[in-house]
Amino acid sequence: MTVTYSSKVANATFFGFHRLLLKWKGSIYKLLYREFIVFATLYTAISVLYRFFLTGSQKRFFERLSIYCDKYAEQIPVTFVLGFYVTLVVNRWWNQFVNLPWPDRLMFLISSCVQGRDEYGRLLRRTLMRYVNLTSLLIFRSVSTAVYKRFPTMDHVV
Repeated sequence: MTVTYSSKVANATFFGFHRLLLKWKGSIYKLLYREFIVFATLYTAISVLYRFFLTGSQKRFFERLSIYCDKYAEQIPVTFVLGFYVTLVVNRWWNQFVNLPWPDRLMFLISSCVQGRDEYGRLLRRTLMRYVNLTSLLIFRSVSTAVYKRFPTMDHVV
């Protein structure tokens, strides 16, 4: 089941954002706590084993094994993976921005397609643009809490 916090995230302040992270239902902590407990347990066990149970030669062998594993871990550069991730996130944000419905583009299309310099053509273009503005308002009202606060009911929209 998906838990949405869209309304809470949209209203979050800079200093109040930590309260969102502490919500348990659907949080990142709930998703990762098992892996973190396993990691912390294994790390503690290896650390206790190294510090208290290994002899000097076994410690040197463990250190050489750690250096060998670290050499192979450097073959996958973290900066490349991080750059790929940032590019993915920015592209996703840019696609959302580009796909916003801009009434200007539709206004140019309507003004070029709906002919007539008489009163009927002017009223038709005006009515179509009012419908475009209404649909934009309804879309933004369902997404943005600021717009929803400005137009909470249909009477306010009218």
